[in-house]
Amino acid sequence: MLDVNRASKRISLGMKQVEPDPWATIEERYRPGSRMPGKVRNLTDFGAFVELEPGVDGLLHISDMSWTRNIGHPSEILKKGQEIETQILSVDRENKRISLGLKQIQPDPWDSVASRYPMGSRVTGRVVRLTDFGAFVELEPGVDGLLHISQMSNRPIATPGEIVNVGDELTLMVIRVDPQERRIGLSLKELAHAIEPTRSEATDFRSRSPRRGKRKDDYDDDEE
Repeated sequence: MLDVNRASKRISLGMKQVEPDPWATIEERYRPGSRMPGKVRNLTDFGAFVELEPGVDGLLHISDMSWTRNIGHPSEILKKGQEIETQILSVDRENKRISLGLKQIQPDPWDSVASRYPMGSRVTGRVVRLTDFGAFVELEPGVDGLLHISQMSNRPIATPGEIVNVGDELTLMVIRVDPQERRIGLSLKELAHAIEPTRSEATDFRSRSPRRGKRKDDYDDDEE
């Protein structure tokens, strides 16, 4: 019984009040790191609400949907009513909130980025975005490196657009790798420095190579 109104002779009753509150023991059933099935109940601009059980929804934020895709709206990869498996990221019993992750059940490409892009290695990538301070270059889906404006040329430049444009395919040198911060530093300038000595050595080698001498027949002709 919720309420009694003697004037109107009405009594308010509730069914859920006689049932156990699913949030009372939520931390026992949904531990961070565990995987749980659920059904997409609603899509919003910032994520998807996933029903884990009747009365318990979790939020799958758009930033936790994919390692490799830049998702503009959750509807690009999910639809209402879809059955999915997610990972529990956090549980807040007091505020009745559960954070879910979809990308967390997939391999993180940054886990092995240091071995794939070691310092000093040459890599190829495509310019995907320009900023005032440099250009972001996609090395593979989900892994971008920064080509800072100071690493573009030996000469002073005012904007990155003087050297590169979105869509350009570049060969660069890796000058910094920080998997924890998810950052890779790239350089055009250092690559040019590395290539130039090789060219100089080749030129020097050609200049020091002995010229082909005359054939014996040539000398014989001179003597005659």
